[in-house]
Amino acid sequence: FNEFGVDGGPASKVLRPKIEVLTNHVTSKLGIKVPDFEIKYLVAVAIAVKGIGGILFIFGSSFGAYLLILHQMLYSPVLYDFYNYDVDEKEFAQLFLKFTQNMALFGALLFFIGMKNSILKRRSKKVPKAKTI
Repeated sequence: FNEFGVDGGPASKVLRPKIEVLTNHVTSKLGIKVPDFEIKYLVAVAIAVKGIGGILFIFGSSFGAYLLILHQMLYSPVLYDFYNYDVDEKEFAQLFLKFTQNMALFGALLFFIGMKNSILKRRSKKVPKAKTI
């Protein structure tokens, strides 16, 4: 929190060029103008979603897992933009490794939600008692 400062800190400095590339790509391909926004708010939302989701997930909440999935879906393709580099570049390997690790975490969160739902369904079924004469 001390490093967040007034402008979003070092995370904001790293995220700014990546967001600019994404907004330019969206504007050129889809023809939609992305509204201007402060990067520091994006960093604050990312910290809040990941923090709250992580705490809730630790206590076994499905809502926490959904928040973490939302975080993975929104931020992984932006933060680990390996697709903007050539395969021969050093950054490509590092970013691709981090991206695949995040996709593995995404799959683990989906597995957690699926298992939690299947356990709840199994518990709700009542087994009829055998009648004795």
